[in-house]
Amino acid sequence: MPGDRLPGALEFLREAERLKSTLRSGFTSTGRPESTAEHTWRLCLMALVFADEFGDIDVLRLIKLCIVHDLGEALSGDVPAIMQTEGNSKSARERADLAVLTRSLHSEKRAEILSLWEEYEAAQTPEAILAKGLDKLETILQHIQGRNPADFDYAFNLGYGQKHTSAHPLLARIRTILDEETRARAEGSRAV
Repeated sequence: MPGDRLPGALEFLREAERLKSTLRSGFTSTGRPESTAEHTWRLCLMALVFADEFGDIDVLRLIKLCIVHDLGEALSGDVPAIMQTEGNSKSARERADLAVLTRSLHSEKRAEILSLWEEYEAAQTPEAILAKGLDKLETILQHIQGRNPADFDYAFNLGYGQKHTSAHPLLARIRTILDEETRARAEGSRAV
């Protein structure tokens, strides 16, 4: 990397660090709120673990899509899925925040990150379809695994992201397992 690009890259990385403190609606297994950075890390790990089962895909592209998919949340935070409504501006806000977040990067790197985010949002390429599905599955997995409040709505998970998690046979198989675990967790939370 040319030396004149280093300051901008470091500034971007400093700003992106905010994702470590951006909290989501899920909880870790120890009971503390999960950060968006933690969600992104495990999403990337899922992509790596299952990559061999996805057939002829570009694994590096899949992981890049996973890395940037929630990057814009570093500025305005996360909107929990249960609070999202049709026609809301979550996507537009995240795109605008990502444009601000990447402003210090060299124009080619900035364009690459924005393009990856747009590819993820459109979910038209095989890699973006998989990234979207894995994103939903990682969220459901965390909800099952987390130490959640007593009023946690496990039923929401049973319908969450169905379109994306049914887009590939492996995603659908994982979804079946997680739905069974969600039902068991919901039943267990009612028994307490």
